[in-house]
Amino acid sequence: MNSEDGRAAAMKRLKDKRDFRNHVAAYVLVNTLLVVIWAVSGAGYFWPIWSIAGWGIGLAFNAWAVYFERPITEDDIRKEMERDRGPMTPS
Repeated sequence: MNSEDGRAAAMKRLKDKRDFRNHVAAYVLVNTLLVVIWAVSGAGYFWPIWSIAGWGIGLAFNAWAVYFERPITEDDIRKEMERDRGPMTPS
């Protein structure tokens, strides 16, 4: 990987992390507002749970992609190509 590729990969990781933080902030703000609306409107059936749970699942997948999923390497690509075509032999 040359320095340009490394820089582009680092920029993508930084952007993904910033976008995830924004996603968390929106999740907290919107769901807090929904809970406040629920409380002010009589606090009966806790309907905000549907937004909290549904959006939370999406947020968990986003967190996995940003912080735990490893990037695809050239070695991964080579192994996949070998698996598709059998071992590569030099010509």
